[in-house]
Amino acid sequence: MTRITSGFDPYTDAAVVLEGKDLSGRTAIVTGGATGIGIETVRALAGAGADVMIAVRNKVAGEAAAAKLNDELRAPRVSVGTLDLSDLATVAAFATDWGDRPLHMLINNAGVMACPLSYTADDLEMQLGTNHFGHFALGMGLARALMNGAEEGRGARLVSLSSIAHLRSAMNFDDPHYRTRPYEKWQAYGQSKTANALFALGFHQRFADLGVTANSVMPGGIMTPLQRHLPREEMIAMGWMDEAGVIATGFKTPAQGASTSVWAATGDELEGVGGLYLENLAEAQTFKPGDRFGVAPHALDPSAADQLWALSEETTGAKL
Repeated sequence: MTRITSGFDPYTDAAVVLEGKDLSGRTAIVTGGATGIGIETVRALAGAGADVMIAVRNKVAGEAAAAKLNDELRAPRVSVGTLDLSDLATVAAFATDWGDRPLHMLINNAGVMACPLSYTADDLEMQLGTNHFGHFALGMGLARALMNGAEEGRGARLVSLSSIAHLRSAMNFDDPHYRTRPYEKWQAYGQSKTANALFALGFHQRFADLGVTANSVMPGGIMTPLQRHLPREEMIAMGWMDEAGVIATGFKTPAQGASTSVWAATGDELEGVGGLYLENLAEAQTFKPGDRFGVAPHALDPSAADQLWALSEETTGAKL
């Protein structure tokens, strides 16, 4: 099959991707939408006319971000909902509050990266519990709303943010929560990002015929609050910045980092298409050793997606 591309440069701002599009009457939820690439995703979607809810743990920060965006837009298009992805009870409450009203775009953007070993309110390893299981429960809780948002010729879409870090680890189904194996923060992050890609694949397989497609996204390297757990010295050692704090060439701005998410949620090229891993505003190619981009086969493995789906239903209690 022909690889799907957008025609945009990888460093295109999200707002440029939406130039000429009218999203009036469309609704979207963006998790973690108060900072980083999340707020840029919200800004672009709302700027094109969509009504967007920022779903955040810190409601004060969310309300400040929404007020700023609404002031910029001179229209009340951005609202706020409280959601803590590390606590499945709040995920269920958020989905209940939204109810069955039509939802056209769900962008699972929030995440935690490379944190010390800790566990969620539901005793799940923090990175996998937040990045995957919280978003799995959210997607399932809002599945009916997404189906209600599907229209003839224009389906609803779920966007799951993954990362090049998925190359660090496939799913470890024997011990996903590090009960017995030694914890390594980057391996755990990589496992959660593989899970994000597999979730999009599994969701698409189950909901495409009901009008809802799903794709995963690698946004690129961007300096945002996602790096909150990383010491400056570690980022220098990894080549992300130099001693003077100058960010390495190749990193994107938050507005550029939001562009693939926005394309995944709105691009005409992706209508009815799902189960893909997208990066740099295009369908990713298979990763080859030595490359800086691409998707590993383990992140698009249908059998692994089914196994993760079964584990996710058992863990969260959220089922079809």
